[in-house]
This record gives sequence, structure tokens and C-alpha cells, in this order.
Amino acid sequence: MGAAPATPLLLGLLLQGVLRPLRADPVFIPPFIRMSGSAVSAALVGGPEDVTVSLAPLQVEAGVLPVPTCDVLSNETGDWSVTVTPSNVLEVTVRLKRDLEQCSSNETESFSESPCIVQTLLVSASHNSSCLAHLLIQVEIYANSSLTQGASENMTVIPNQVYQPLGPCPCNLTAGACDVRCCCDQECSAEARDLFRLSCFTGVFGGDVNPPFDQLCAVGKPGQVPDWFPFLCVQSPLANSPFLGYFYHGAVSPGHHPAFEAHLHAEPQGFPDFGYKQGDPILTVDKGYFTVPQVSLAGQCLRDAPVAFLRNFDVKCTTNLEVYQERDGIINSKIKSSTIGGIVTSTVTYEEASDLDKFITNTALLGHGSVSRYVNVEEHYIFRWNNNTISEINVKIIRAEVSALQKGIITQRFTVKFLSHSSGNEEEMSGNPGYHLGKPVRALHATRMNNVTTLRLWQPAGRGLCTSATFKPILFGENVLSGCLLEVGINENCTQLRQNVVERFDSLIQATHVAMRGNSNYGNLSDGWLEIIRVDAPDAHTGPFFSSAFGTCPDVPAQLHIRILISDAGAVEGVAQQQILGIQTRLSTVSWQYQCGLTCEDKADFFPISASVQFIKIPAQLPRPLTRFQINFTEYDCNRNAVCWPQLLYPLTQHYQGEPYAQCVAKGLLLVSLLLLAVFLSHPWIRTAKLGTRPP
Repeated sequence: MGAAPATPLLLGLLLQGVLRPLRADPVFIPPFIRMSGSAVSAALVGGPEDVTVSLAPLQVEAGVLPVPTCDVLSNETGDWSVTVTPSNVLEVTVRLKRDLEQCSSNETESFSESPCIVQTLLVSASHNSSCLAHLLIQVEIYANSSLTQGASENMTVIPNQVYQPLGPCPCNLTAGACDVRCCCDQECSAEARDLFRLSCFTGVFGGDVNPPFDQLCAVGKPGQVPDWFPFLCVQSPLANSPFLGYFYHGAVSPGHHPAFEAHLHAEPQGFPDFGYKQGDPILTVDKGYFTVPQVSLAGQCLRDAPVAFLRNFDVKCTTNLEVYQERDGIINSKIKSSTIGGIVTSTVTYEEASDLDKFITNTALLGHGSVSRYVNVEEHYIFRWNNNTISEINVKIIRAEVSALQKGIITQRFTVKFLSHSSGNEEEMSGNPGYHLGKPVRALHATRMNNVTTLRLWQPAGRGLCTSATFKPILFGENVLSGCLLEVGINENCTQLRQNVVERFDSLIQATHVAMRGNSNYGNLSDGWLEIIRVDAPDAHTGPFFSSAFGTCPDVPAQLHIRILISDAGAVEGVAQQQILGIQTRLSTVSWQYQCGLTCEDKADFFPISASVQFIKIPAQLPRPLTRFQINFTEYDCNRNAVCWPQLLYPLTQHYQGEPYAQCVAKGLLLVSLLLLAVFLSHPWIRTAKLGTRPP
């Protein structure tokens, strides 16, 4: 089918006044569409509700453009149909009713340079036989090779990757065309390949997917290697290459199911010895698990996570107040003291939260009302255990009263701690005897009556101010950096500022000694307690900035560095025991200056202070010094290169873990004996023996 181009046709229609714009008349958006698929859509804007839309093909074979009339309207003409979808604007959709699989006349031809369907369509909008707007559609649809080619039953043969690479020509990126510089592309003619024969892609991308490896005897000696490399070479055909795939062909055996199967109701099962073991979930009387919200490895808050026996945790979960629902906690739960029975009665105490800003952020009221409700902001569970049973449960719930119409983000804290039934109110041990990773560092203050204390860091909340920051203990083996913001003014007294900052830092280290071990006795200062070495900040009066300008304070303490030396002190039942060798605190100073904007106004400025904890592990033994060979010949170092002279007899060294060391030594001695026997039985030794036994 022939047709005039779309641009002259549109110009002709404009000259005849078909698409003349009328003021305040409805229009099609867009007024002209070039159609290459089976359906197109346009919007009719400004038309009345009872507008009529019709479709008519334009016959332009004779070069005459007739002016369409709206007397006889039709929405279905030949292979085309038009539909109208009412909404805020009328959506007009024109579709091709023909199947595109009939488009190609030659099934063997994948692509055609000329379009399959060429036609011009005119969509008219009329009201009471009066034309209001027109939409011109130029149709040019090409044959689709994926539709014109019928489905074939022949499947693509994938080569076995054990013997042949799956992609023999990676640079062949374009199907049915020649890729420049890709000499392995079979679609390139000989003339085209001659144009870039000297610039072909090299390596695997260029088609060399099975290169010979260096240890192959046929390769020879590569460059830039020692003269003795390779010490041994491999005689192997190129078909057996390490670059090919290597697969394990296992056998699948069908499972044998018995003829009789008993289906039992799935319930939380008990455990042997009629008691809990470490890690077992705690059971309730109604054959369920006792759950407390916990944080998963992905960082999500799991509301129904079982509590494991003798597993302590301290987590925080954030929830939107609009969807917050109080869960059925320990008040309605009856917990088994062991797996076979027994009920533990819990003691629950309530406390009121003092500062809601620490728990609720981005607060707002959805309306006005006096109805309030309680939300739990903290839940602390203490389980007392005796052998493998639970003897007592104490719960402290901190709740806050909020408006029922209040919205925001609430941060809840949940802690679970297991204590022995014979332990009092003293602090829990951090290990026995060595420290456990993640346990608090034990500390005490020697001059106080209640000498038990701990080393702490800031845990800012809300705006990050030091006045509203909470504290968290320093955990063994965890390097941490924390800080907060201190409000200062332009007229701040420098001496008072230094004292205020030092008091903030002293509130973190309210101790004089730390425990060397995780089970050091608080009542005996000689039972492995180390004094904290304090390095104070330099005196501001001796520094180079003795005189302070307005809004400037030199030598203000800003950073507290806590360095803790640790080491391995042996092992108990194969578990390494770590201890603390020493601790030092050091203050570093900065020069503070009030930050003015366009004008220096007497407003509160923020001065950041921080504290860092660093655990430095000291080896139990000094590292083995480097030999002269390792210093001078670094290219033969075992830790830097593949060639390692100390491992020349690798099966006889401690590095070989494939067999027991005794078997390796026995096999090595047997090999040496066979070698000596072969030497003694060789030709020179036999001739010497004959000469020695020949009679004079």
C-alpha cells in the first residue's frame, strides 16, 4: 500500500482548513501522531459531553485530499477501530484489528527495509453533525521478526562447557551485523575483516577464550620470570585447559518413604533432661513461645521473636504512633519454669517516663481532644535461673502518657538479662575468667563507699545536646566514637567553658581502676585491678594562645581518647581468654571561635565534644623477625608472592593440612628410603662394589 508522506499531507489539510484552530473549540492533544505500533492514544480537551468521535482513512493515491465531512460518522473502518474512554478528558484510542503475524509476506526474511503497513487516518470529533476537531495519524508499521518467524521445534544446542567454552566470541555483541575489531565474528565478511585485521581485540574478549597456560610445556618460557621458572611443566593437550569449566556429575537417588506415616500436630517440643539449655526458647503454659521484640540481622524489628535461655540482649525499635498497638506482654503470659512444667509468677513494676523528647520525635497532633493513652517506652526483663530452670522473673516497664491523637516516631527499648538465683544486686561478671566480647568493662572507684561503677559513653537523642544525652557502657572489644553538642554563647567565659567540658568528660570516667579479668572481685583491689592512667589537657595559661579575643577561647578540651591494651592470656577448654593490660585516658584541645552569620548576634552556638574508645591488642609473643632473605628478596616472600622457598617440601611442613602430620612424615621417610635404595643400586655404585671385591 502506497501513501503520501505525512508532512505534505498535514500541510495540505492545514491549507484546506480542516485543522483550523477555533477559539474555545475542543482540540486533540497531540493533533498529529506517527504510529508504529498496534495502538495509539490521544486526549480530546474542551469537548462537550455528547461529542461523537469517528475514524476515516484518507485516500491519497491520486494526490487529492478530500475534505472529510461529519454527516456520516463511523468508529470502525476496515482494519481499524476507535474507542473513547471518558475521564477528566476524553481519551481516544485507535487500534489495529489485524494480526501482525500476517504482516510479512516472506517468512524467511527476518527484517524488511520498507514498512509493512502505510496508511493515513483521520479521527474527527463532531457535535450535531458539526466538525469540532481533527486528529491526523500517519501509520508506518514495520514487520517484527520475532512475530513473523514461526516458532521452531529446534532447540539451541548449548555446548558442554567441560570441553568447549559457552561463549566462543565475547566481542560479538550485535546480532546479524559485523562488530568492528571483532575478528572472531563470523558475520563479518572477508573484505570487512581485512579493514581491522591489525587492530583486533585481544585476550578473552577477542575470542581467545582458551589460552594456553604458563605451566604448559608447549608454551615455553614467558618473559619477566626467573630463569628457573617453570621448575616443572605439564604435558597436556590444549583441549584439557584450566580455563574450561569443571563440573561434578552427581547421582540423585530417590527417597524411600514408609507405607505408614504418623502425622502429629506440630507443637513447641520439650528438651532433654527436663530443663532448658542455653539457647533454647522459653516456653509458655499455652504451648507457645515467650516473645520480646528483637532486632534481626537485617536491622528490622521483629515483634514476635522468642526469648532464648541465658541469652541477654539490649535492643531498640522504632514505631509510628499512628499504627502503634500495645502487645500482650508478660502480664498475660504464664511461663514454664522448665520444659516439663511448673509456672513462674512474674513481678511487674511500672514507672512514668520523665522526658518524652528522648523517646518520641517528630510529634504532632492530628486534632484536638483530651483522650490519652499509655505507651511502653522501655521494658526490662530480669530472669533468675537455677541450674536449668527459671526461678523468678522481674519486669520493670517505663510508660509514657500521650494523646490518642498524637502522631510521631516512638523509640522503644527492650532488655533481657539472666542472673543466677544466688547472685545479689552486684554487677554481673563480664567473663570467667577472661573478658567476653561485647560485655561491659568492669570498673570501680576506690574512694567511694559504693565503689561499683562502669565506663560510659554518650548516646545522644533528639537534637544531640549533651544536656539530654543518655549513657551507654563501654563494651569489651568494640571500638566506638560518640559525642554530643554543648551550647555556648558569644560572651562565654573561657575558664568556665573549660571547666564545663572537663566535667562532662569526667562524668564518663567515674572510676579509678578497671578489672584486668572479667571476674575480678570488687571487694579486693589486689585481685587484678589496674589503675587508670589519666593524661590531662595542657594548661591553657602556658599555651601560645594565652590571650583570648572576643568570642574566642583557646585550648578548650574537645576530645577524650580512651586507649585500652588487651591480650590473650591463655585458653580454657579451647576458648581464648582475653584480659586488659592497661588503660589510658587523654584529652586533646582545640581553639573555639564563635561562628557568626551575616551579623554576630548573641545566640547559642554549638560546640561539639567527642569521646573515642580504641582497643589495642598486644600479641602474647613478639612477632618472628624477618630473615635476611625475606628482607632482601621480597619477590620470593611467601606472604607476597606465589613462590615460597620455605614450602619447597610442602607436604612435610606444618602448612599442609590435607593429612595428619604423622602420616606425612611416614610417607616422606618411606620416599627417602626408596630414593636412597635407588641410588645405591644404580650403575656407579655397583661398579665400585665389583672393583672392591675383585681379587688381586
